[in-house]
Amino acid sequence: MTGNEQRILVVEDEPTIARAVADRLAAEGFAVDLAGDGPAAVERARDGEPDLIVLDVMLPGFDGLEVCRRVQAERPVPVLMLTARDDETDLLVGLGVGADDYVTKPFSMRELVARIRAVLRRVDRPAASAAAGGAPGTVRSGPLEIDERARRVRRDGREVHLTPTEFDLLGCLVRNEGTVLTRAVLLEQVWDWADASGTRVVDSHVKALRRKLGPGLIRTVHGVGYCLDAAP
Repeated sequence: MTGNEQRILVVEDEPTIARAVADRLAAEGFAVDLAGDGPAAVERARDGEPDLIVLDVMLPGFDGLEVCRRVQAERPVPVLMLTARDDETDLLVGLGVGADDYVTKPFSMRELVARIRAVLRRVDRPAASAAAGGAPGTVRSGPLEIDERARRVRRDGREVHLTPTEFDLLGCLVRNEGTVLTRAVLLEQVWDWADASGTRVVDSHVKALRRKLGPGLIRTVHGVGYCLDAAP
């Protein structure tokens, strides 16, 4: 290792899956740490300060949702959750405790790597903007106050904790306030996906965002997409 690789913590209790994921990520140029249960995951996240965590939901010790809660409370870090259950309630709970994205088992290694790279690109956007001379500031829209530099959001003065993906989704809606954005457009602008195969990802993140921001801001246009109506 050169010391410049992005570090990924893989938390998976099935040794065969964990080894396969770790080997593929190492081949893609990432530095990889492994943990096989909840307590070990929290400890490795604290000591290793990974750039991203690939986190299985079902773990011994305590589950991935509790891992996500504890890790995010100590140091916000992007999390991609692995779930064997394709149940919307489970997915929304995962997004609600701080996960940025999820992949449902069984998954292809190609899809997993693509999702990881997409999340890391979103996290790197503020630094890239600053390096290019960008000047992020504070944006106000109705009851929302968005600090682009610090990536912090307040509604009616109350701070709302958003994941990197949720922040970028809200930013996209705010920049296009009053305009209905299709799921395909949101996938392209927020997730960097060139196709419309992940529309459920958009729906799940919008629901999680609504739960955090409260009602009356994001309007669903059935059969089309979503629109931010934040102005009083």
